[in-house]
Amino acid sequence: MKKLFGFTAVLAFSLLLSTSTFAQLRKIPAEVTDAFSTKYPDAKEVEWKDRLTNFTAGFSSDGKSYLASFNKKGEWQSTEQEVEESELPDVIKDSFSKTKYSDWEISKVIKIELPGDEEQYKLEIASGDIKKRNLYFNIKGRLLKDKLTI
Repeated sequence: MKKLFGFTAVLAFSLLLSTSTFAQLRKIPAEVTDAFSTKYPDAKEVEWKDRLTNFTAGFSSDGKSYLASFNKKGEWQSTEQEVEESELPDVIKDSFSKTKYSDWEISKVIKIELPGDEEQYKLEIASGDIKKRNLYFNIKGRLLKDKLTI
């Protein structure tokens, strides 16, 4: 009886792993790849990932790296680009300096392009090795989201 239970547990675990593996291997819809090609005709080194709720394409263009997200209908959701801290607009630097996290270290800055010509900046900040947060600012320097991260 114990052998049967053990075998069943191993089989169930194997099926669970293979199911999640297959979910990552579905074909990227033509609507998505066509929309990407239209939006980024000069993209090079494109790598697609299936995120189950959307599809992301990591690519390079003009010597810079990007990450673009599209929904399953091929509608563009956002594009992210890591930028240098020195490229942050002054209004966002000023807003960050007024937050309760102003003494935390900025470890990464990501510029996010959104539909409607909207732009945001995500600051990945840390205090020591354990405390980490993501702060999202709009282009006017308003803090939109303060998110705890791992």
